[in-house]
Parts: sequence; C-alpha cells; structure tokens
Amino acid sequence: MASILDRKKNMKPATPKKTREDYAEDALYREVWEDVNNEKTIAFFKKYSKQMIGGVLAILIIVAGYQIGVRTYRANQMEMAVKYETALEKTDVNALASIGENGRGANADLAMFQSYALDKDNKDIKKLETLAEHGNTRDFRDLARLHVVGARGDEMTGRDVEKYLSELNTKSSPFYYTAMLTIAQKYLSEGDTDAANKWLDKILSDDDCPAEITGVAQTLK
Repeated sequence: MASILDRKKNMKPATPKKTREDYAEDALYREVWEDVNNEKTIAFFKKYSKQMIGGVLAILIIVAGYQIGVRTYRANQMEMAVKYETALEKTDVNALASIGENGRGANADLAMFQSYALDKDNKDIKKLETLAEHGNTRDFRDLARLHVVGARGDEMTGRDVEKYLSELNTKSSPFYYTAMLTIAQKYLSEGDTDAANKWLDKILSDDDCPAEITGVAQTLK
C-alpha cells in the first residue's frame, strides 16, 4: 500500500489562484488585442473599400436588372397574348405568322401552325417547313413534319418519307406511332409490301401502341 508520502508525491500541484494583478494584466492584454484587431479591421476596410463598394453596387445592379427583366418579360408575354387573341379572332394569318416568327415557346409554335391551317386561300407549306425545322417545341416540330408529308407526300418516295420522319422514330415523340403508320402506308402505296410490313410488324408488336393505330395496322397487314 502506498504511503501517504508517496501519494502526496503523485498528486498534481494545485493551480495557483489568480490575483487581482493577474486579472488586471489579462484585461490589459484583451484590450490591447482588441485595439490591434480593430486597427487591422479598419486598415483592411480602407485598403479594400473600393472593391467592396464596387461589389455591393454590382450585386445591386444585378438584382435590379433581374427584377426589370422579369417585369419586361411578363409585359412582353401579356402583349403577345393580346396580339395572339386579336389575330385569332380576326383570322389574321399574317399576324399569326408574325407571332410565330418573333415569339417564343409553344404559343409561338401554335400561332405559326394556325397561320398555316387557317389560311384557306393560300396554304403556304413553307410555314410548316419552318416550324418543322425551327419550332420551339418537339410536339409542334413533329406535327409539322407529318403535315408536310401529308401535303407533299405525292412528291416523295417511301424512303424519302421514312428519312424525313426519322426524328419521330422515338417514343419521346407524341406522334411516334402515327409516323410509323404513315411510313407503312407510303410504302404500300408504292407496292413495297416488305418495307411496309417491317413498320406494321413494329406497330403490332408494341403493347403500348394505341388501339386505333393497332386496328389500322392490322387492316393493312
């Protein structure tokens, strides 16, 4: 058993209590340290004040520009909507074409398509071709291609039709099945049953194909 003397030797010396002088010294050190930090901070701001002010101004300009841009965009959208409604009411195909050329998004595509569809006196196929190539949305680009084939199909071979509608040969196209059926019908009109059956078989083997398309394919088969 360790003796009392041994235990005293192993004990850690107690931390001496701070005196008033120690506390006063600590306070002085803190005050000096704070003064040094304040001087460094002031010096930092003086050194980089121009850059900091410039950064703040840049942020303010960006935020203001964004807000102005949003307001301008909304105003333009409202103006375009009014023009579209007016053109539609008056069946003004030229105004609709202008909206289609200068507008954005699906509304512009719809206006261009209607400009073609509502023009009873002069069906300008170039409007559809422009929409097919440069339309803002896939739906209207693909729809325009189908209508181009409908308008110019007699001038095209089955291979031409297949190539022109190749961008629709994906299920991401809303007219995927219609395009396949159109290609098959074109090949059948040329008497190329082998090429037609390739597309008809593709339709009939697809469980997701709409019933009306499957029914037509079965009839042609």
